[in-house]
Amino acid sequence: MSVLTILHRNIKWRFHNAFTIVITILQPMLWLVLYSAIAGQTMQNTGIENYTAFILPGLMVLVSFGTCSSGGIMNYLMKADGSFYRVLIAPIRRSSIVLGQLLEAVLCSFLEVAIMVIVSLFFFVKIPISIPVVFYTVVLVFLSSFFMAGLCYGISLILPNEVMYETVMNAIVLPIFFLSTALFPANSITGALGVAINLNPFTHTMNALRSLILYGEIDIKQIILVMALFVVLGCISFGWAHSRLKKETNL
Repeated sequence: MSVLTILHRNIKWRFHNAFTIVITILQPMLWLVLYSAIAGQTMQNTGIENYTAFILPGLMVLVSFGTCSSGGIMNYLMKADGSFYRVLIAPIRRSSIVLGQLLEAVLCSFLEVAIMVIVSLFFFVKIPISIPVVFYTVVLVFLSSFFMAGLCYGISLILPNEVMYETVMNAIVLPIFFLSTALFPANSITGALGVAINLNPFTHTMNALRSLILYGEIDIKQIILVMALFVVLGCISFGWAHSRLKKETNL
C-alpha cells in the first residue's frame, strides 16, 4: 500500500510541475517532426521507405531517458522544499519509496511515448495493431524505463546539485543515444564503432521495438533476450538506488 501512496504522491507532484513533462518531450518531438523530414530525404537510398517510422523506436527510448532523468530532478526539488526528508522519516520502507518513484517515471514515460506515437500517425507511420505487438512494446518500454529510472534516482542521490546532475546525465544519455541504431541502420558498421553500438543495451531494445512497430514482426528469441537483459539491469539499478537511499537516511 505504501508503494501506491508514494506513486500517487509523485504523480500529483508531476502534474503540479507539468513543465517537466513539456521539457522532456520537447526535444524528441522536434527530432520526430523536423529531423525526420530533413534527414528522411537523404535516407531514401538506404531502402528505408518511411524514415519517421524508422527513428520512432529510438525517439521512444529517448523520451523515456528524459522522463527518467526528470525523476532525479524531482529529488532535488523535494529536498529544497523539505518534502524529501519528511518522506524519509515516515514509517515507510525504503524499497517502497524507491519503487514508487521509479514507477511514476515509468508511467510518465508511457504517457509521453503515447503522445509521440499519436503524433507519428500524422507523418504516415503505420503501426501494426495487435495484442502481441502492443504487449511486447509495453513490456520493452517498461523494462528500459525502469532501468533508466533506477540509474537516474541513484545518481541524483550522489551529486550535490541539479547542474552537476544534468551534466552527468547528458554525458551518459548522449553517447547511449548516438551510439545506437536510433537514427541510422548499423548493419554495415564495423570496427570499434560497430562494437560500441552492439554493446549498447538500448541498441537491442530499439531493434526489437523497430521490428514490432515498423515491420510487425515478432522475433520471440530477440525479445526474450532483450527482456532478460533489462530485467537484470533493472534489478541492479533498483538495488543500487535502494542502497543510495539507505545511505541518505544514515546521514
